[in-house]
Amino acid sequence: MSDRHLLEEELSTEELVKGRFLHVYRDTVRLPDGATATREYIVHPGAVMIVPLLEDEEGGIRVVLERQFRYPVGQVMIEFPAGKLDAGEDLQRCAQRELLEETGYAGSRWAHAGVLHPVISYSTEFIDIWFARDLTSGMRQLDQGEFLDVFTATPTELLQWCRDGLITDGKTLTATLWLQNYLSGAWPLSWRPAAVPLPAG
Repeated sequence: MSDRHLLEEELSTEELVKGRFLHVYRDTVRLPDGATATREYIVHPGAVMIVPLLEDEEGGIRVVLERQFRYPVGQVMIEFPAGKLDAGEDLQRCAQRELLEETGYAGSRWAHAGVLHPVISYSTEFIDIWFARDLTSGMRQLDQGEFLDVFTATPTELLQWCRDGLITDGKTLTATLWLQNYLSGAWPLSWRPAAVPLPAG
């Protein structure tokens, strides 16, 4: 099936804002019917999100979560660990780095789940979704000015918080869908060793 009847063609572009890592552009585009329109959007370097699985001796699973104040919405949000890519950084290595820096955990087994585009109407941002297991704990390495709590929950608790509106972060809702289907066996994952080991916390 062809998408040509839906495509828009860039005619010109203008950079409106150049921030520390976000850039805002306004483009003029030609629409499929030949008319023109403007599109304002944010260029984002991309990010990763990690679903860290802690297993107890009885085979039960808990997930590692964070509580962090998010200034744009003025709320403390419950989220899975996540962070932006550095220029040229390998996706799995970024996931390992962010998990260690934010939570102190290092995973020896990793699985790539998929990709999320959280705000397709106004941003190029993508979030690569990773699962980590066989975790060992160490010291966190938070960035200067970064403040967050780390805690664990059962998958049942996580689902209840999503249902009850205590979790509204889009990436965490998507990761919870992945987790639910992984645990049910509907969406299998292919596990691999950690990438080049990171320094212990």
